[in-house]
Amino acid sequence: MNTSMQSAAVDTRERMSAVLERQRRAFIADGPPSADVRRNRIDRLLALVLDNTDAFVDAMGADFGTRPRAGTLFTEILGMISVIEHTRSHVRQWMRTTLLMRAARLFGLRAEVQPSPLGVVGIIGPWNFPLNLVVLPATAAFAAGNRVMIKMSEVTPRTADLMAALAPNYFDETELAVITGGVAVAADFSALPFDHLFFTGSPSVGARVQRAAADHLVPVTLELGGKNPVVVSRDADLTRAATRIAQGRMINGGQVCVCPDYVFVPDERVDAFVGIARNVLEDMFPSIVDNDDYCSSVNEANFDRVVGLIDDARANGATVESVVPRGEVLPDRGSRKVAPTIVRDVDDRMRIANEEIFGPVLVVRPYSQVADAIDYINQRPAPLVAYWYGPDSDDFRRFVRNTRSGGVARNDFAAQMIPSAAPFGGVGRSGMGAYHGKAGFDTFSHYRTVVGTDLPFTITGRAAPPFGGSMQAGSRVALRMARNRTRRRLRRL
Repeated sequence: MNTSMQSAAVDTRERMSAVLERQRRAFIADGPPSADVRRNRIDRLLALVLDNTDAFVDAMGADFGTRPRAGTLFTEILGMISVIEHTRSHVRQWMRTTLLMRAARLFGLRAEVQPSPLGVVGIIGPWNFPLNLVVLPATAAFAAGNRVMIKMSEVTPRTADLMAALAPNYFDETELAVITGGVAVAADFSALPFDHLFFTGSPSVGARVQRAAADHLVPVTLELGGKNPVVVSRDADLTRAATRIAQGRMINGGQVCVCPDYVFVPDERVDAFVGIARNVLEDMFPSIVDNDDYCSSVNEANFDRVVGLIDDARANGATVESVVPRGEVLPDRGSRKVAPTIVRDVDDRMRIANEEIFGPVLVVRPYSQVADAIDYINQRPAPLVAYWYGPDSDDFRRFVRNTRSGGVARNDFAAQMIPSAAPFGGVGRSGMGAYHGKAGFDTFSHYRTVVGTDLPFTITGRAAPPFGGSMQAGSRVALRMARNRTRRRLRRL
């Protein structure tokens, strides 16, 4: 790194630290904001998006190369509105103090739990949904009463620059600050002493973010990815299942953390499933290279990675079928487009069996018994979502009960995200913590216990010496009663 670059890096680091300090001072000076202030901040954040929707859609399209306007509008903009409105409408309810030991208040003992804001929240956004996935956590942080700093993804620079340019029109920097810059800026941002850090992205980068945050003991929420499994039951409507799975795989060019990654199909129905999926993909995309509805890989690095996964699978014996329109040659580096691809006969030697695909590729695996599919899923890191296609049967309930995942969806893509009040988050390698609905408010709040006593005697002071005979006798009686009570419960089993 040359001297000018080093100087710029130092300047950016110092600016971020200064913004954090100004936000923290403002937070302390103003105290916890009222419900009206919180809702006003949420309204301004939503206005920032809605007033500038066309500009954001254009910016994201330019960042991707080809990204369907209608798809961007649906997934990035419209998809967040119901969650934001649900959060806004519940702010006052979620802020309420919870009273404990109500009867004891008559005697002078008051106990309550107050949800209190943490302070300054840092949010690191991803590139696949660069607007939605910073606005939604920022909404939850505002609902909880915090100040917010956002680091936009450097992979989508036009969207990042637009957000940074627009934010000051709606917010003072002590409320919301937007940071742009490359990987070094992101690393410095993740090392700041926030009161909470929220990251959306890959598990490998999430691990680095968590390590950086640990130096200041900053709590983190990680929304990561994973290889999301699908099980098609024997009694599923195969046409419906294959159609919806193929469509779900192609949303945003497959660059979605909740996309189906690999699908288990009963042995005897695999050929029929692949045939239906192939026909669906052919109908969806009669052309690809010049098709504005076909999303590009976001950059050459992701294009090369997806192509490399396909090539590696083919070289190691997988059956690879690319659904290429007549007269076109794909993959096409100029447009960064990879044809929809179905891969079969996959084994663990292949990278595609272990790496999240994040592209328009679907792995199809046969299974004999549902237990076999469950065993395979459980031998791997827990995914962000597990899919089931078929009726709400005993097999489905066994699948839910005996697997781990951030969420479960039956018979439709991302159905676990339909309820605005439902928590969204991963487990294990697919993430930690959750947001959306009250889960987001809880993530960015500290539940503070406040207890006061006007009793004429001390309760806890009995633990201080000297210990008289009555104290020791009372302790023995209490211990004996607890022991007998526990033994009675155990005998009833």
